[in-house]
Amino acid sequence: MIPIVPVHREGVRGQAQAADAFLLPGAIRLAALPPLTLYIHIPWCVRKCPYCDFNSHEHPEGAAHLPERAYLDALAFDLEGALPLIWGRRVHAVFLGGGTPSLLSSAAVEELLGMVRALVPLEADAEVTLEANPGTLEAGKFAGFRRAGITRLSVGVQSFNSAALARLGRIHDARLARAAVEAALASFENVNLDLMYGLPEQTLAEAHADLETALDYLPAHLSIYHLTLEPNTVFAKFPPSLPDDDSAATMQEDIERLTQERGFAQYEVSAYAQPGRQSRHNLNYWNFGDYLGIGAGAHSKISFSGRIVRQVRYRQPGSYLEHAAARSSLVAEEHEIEPRDLPFEFMLNALRLVDGFARARFSERTGLSGLEIAPMLEVAEAKGLLRTDPLRIWPTERGRRFLNDLQTLFMAD
Repeated sequence: MIPIVPVHREGVRGQAQAADAFLLPGAIRLAALPPLTLYIHIPWCVRKCPYCDFNSHEHPEGAAHLPERAYLDALAFDLEGALPLIWGRRVHAVFLGGGTPSLLSSAAVEELLGMVRALVPLEADAEVTLEANPGTLEAGKFAGFRRAGITRLSVGVQSFNSAALARLGRIHDARLARAAVEAALASFENVNLDLMYGLPEQTLAEAHADLETALDYLPAHLSIYHLTLEPNTVFAKFPPSLPDDDSAATMQEDIERLTQERGFAQYEVSAYAQPGRQSRHNLNYWNFGDYLGIGAGAHSKISFSGRIVRQVRYRQPGSYLEHAAARSSLVAEEHEIEPRDLPFEFMLNALRLVDGFARARFSERTGLSGLEIAPMLEVAEAKGLLRTDPLRIWPTERGRRFLNDLQTLFMAD
């Protein structure tokens, strides 16, 4: 992989110059550019959870004192500066993630989405998702987000068990979790609920009860994650007592069985949807589509005819705001993906999909011949991790259980 290096360019002019350079012939050749979505990162939380390794920060003066005005101005400058990289491309979905985007006022969200529509060609039926936490629920706030233009709400419930939530370090309890779900469903038809399993001291019965409660609300979508101890988190430093591997596997089997019985189709390792309710932004991500990320710490993947480029914005909110105020580049890191690394980058995403991907998509999205991955496919199939036919490639159930092992087979030597 080409080393990530600091970027020192000035604002819009710098990005325009970069776009000109990116349009020159490169190491690959894409016949067409993939779909494009927009990710907007809101970096603040009321309190950092001990398991969280996302770019989230507690504001030193408290959540009530977020610099909304300055951050909206910075996001506008950020998007304007990125426009030369995506000229002429339509945006199919928008995702406000965090952090805790629901800390923003509905007026701020409305202004933000108005800015997006003014600057980029947004599809008329674009899915616009906002992540919300029950601990930030205020009367009428979710309804305000709906009026502001949000079409899909993703509620970070994690559990409906107060004791489990306390062990996770969440700021809400079971009562607030239920209230948030009910408020979301009152304002939105398209609601995702985030759940976690394999929680500290969690029993099989407790995991099953959480899932039953979530399903009883009839959401459009469920995202169900196995708690993992990520590096540089409080839980990594002070590990809690977690269910053993056999118990976690039983919980996973229960999830797959019960969601299927209730009409949900598993389409990704952690994602379950009612018909037609898959997350458009996430599907594009898993299909190795393009996404422009703006906001503190946001990541982008942008394709050009001859290369694929990744960028990262300044991670610390203070640094991000300072660079925006100075009208200097907000891109802290940038690199072009080397062709030898593209098979792994593609498979890291696409093999998360239960139905896998069309063979032609690998070449469409990477600019490489399918012959590049033929030896790895043969090894993966021999190990029982993968199945192929003339049109498609997909992970087996064993491959989904040992996904890291499967993905690693496609790493460059």
